[in-house]
Amino acid sequence: MKPTLQLKLTPNLTLTPQLQQSIRLLQLSTHELNQEIERMAQENPLLELESAIHEQPYTDEALSKNQSSPTLSNEEGVQSEDSYHNDNELSPSNTAETELEWYDDQDSSYTKRNDDEDEWDLCQQTAESINLREHLATQISLSQIADQERRIVGLLIDSLDDAGYLSQDLMELLELIPSELGIQLTDLEAALKHLQRLDPPGIGARNLRECLTLQLQSLPESTPYRDKALQLVMTDLECLAAKDFRQIKKMLQCDDHCLRAIQQLITHLNPRPGEAYKNDFARYIVPDVIAVKSGGSWIAKLNPSSLPRLSINHLYANILKHNKNESTQSLIGQLNEAKWLIKNIQQRSDTILRVSNEIVVRQQDFFENGAVSMRPLIMREIAESLELHESTVSRVTTQKFIHTPNGIFELKYFFSSHVSTDSGDTCSAVAIRSLIKQLIQVENQKKPLSDLQISKILGEQGIVVARRTVAKYRELLHIPPANLRKIV
Repeated sequence: MKPTLQLKLTPNLTLTPQLQQSIRLLQLSTHELNQEIERMAQENPLLELESAIHEQPYTDEALSKNQSSPTLSNEEGVQSEDSYHNDNELSPSNTAETELEWYDDQDSSYTKRNDDEDEWDLCQQTAESINLREHLATQISLSQIADQERRIVGLLIDSLDDAGYLSQDLMELLELIPSELGIQLTDLEAALKHLQRLDPPGIGARNLRECLTLQLQSLPESTPYRDKALQLVMTDLECLAAKDFRQIKKMLQCDDHCLRAIQQLITHLNPRPGEAYKNDFARYIVPDVIAVKSGGSWIAKLNPSSLPRLSINHLYANILKHNKNESTQSLIGQLNEAKWLIKNIQQRSDTILRVSNEIVVRQQDFFENGAVSMRPLIMREIAESLELHESTVSRVTTQKFIHTPNGIFELKYFFSSHVSTDSGDTCSAVAIRSLIKQLIQVENQKKPLSDLQISKILGEQGIVVARRTVAKYRELLHIPPANLRKIV
């Protein structure tokens, strides 16, 4: 057969920067989002941060009076982080869009508080130490890997928590990426291996065992007792935590000197490698949404004070509209980037509002009566109701906060397991913890209630909770056992 050349066109989608940005913005907290916007506004002359709209200050009294659109003032509704207890789900849009139709679009603006206290201080920003994501992104930009793999690694970097762990399952991340992109689980696994080879050692681990293993593997092979330390970490780390030294020596076939050397090697590893790049300044929470009462029921509203106010620079946009040539191609690209950012932020807010409102609708009793009335709720219920993926609900509710009559809470707070009652109903774990706290608050401090006594009291109220479950909930509340609460 004679060889011939043929041209074949096949549709193909890639993990575009726009889609990657959409996924990333969804999981950012309000503080991180504002930092990202400030950075992009400095880099892109087509993007403008506008002055704040002067809103009537929001107060708890206003909430009780059912104000329809409350907002937060600079002093009120802002709480220290240490004190808080569109219908398409991230679907890719047409990335070939190059039209300049947004230059005069009124919907291309977005609200943001921008008062004197929150002015951007470029000198302060420059002085701040580099964060974990920046440190990893720099290494990725210098690596010799394909652009598609670099973007997948970037997606994994954005999914890391403050400790440097990848707490989200790879299958959940895969479900978040549109199937049309053709990305397989093996692609994510390959990208994770590349991420785990970056500095600091242990980054991208999915649990403590993997974190310590990665750090030991990064040591020179000639490091004394490295192999035996790896064997211990990979097979029986629990024995070390329990200080079962006899079992460890038997398993590793080593003497006391060897055991001490192994223990010292492991204890000098860093179980939270990402925290070295964490800024220790105090962070304050501005709620993303506010629960308000309207028509006898509670609903969620976006907090205008937490939203950035962005727009397209009309001067540059008008120039580009009438002058399209090779010299303006760079500005046209920046214009499209500005439009994508505004669109993705709008989509982020829409998704947060949809999920928040669904939570508020299902937790009406909590907003009326407090934590004792919390009903059991799992993310799957919200996901199915809104036709979103469960991993999207997880991202939306992480580091997103709601202001309620009972305080400021992370949206994840409203999800909890359930415990059966004698009547056949279910009771939220959050409600049970609240009941335990109330019982301990009114107990006789000379004869404090034991976990077994609390279990029996709850049983009399129809809530069947084992003693060990009471102990677990009590520990989650940071309440000491009865013998430590006793006052002589």
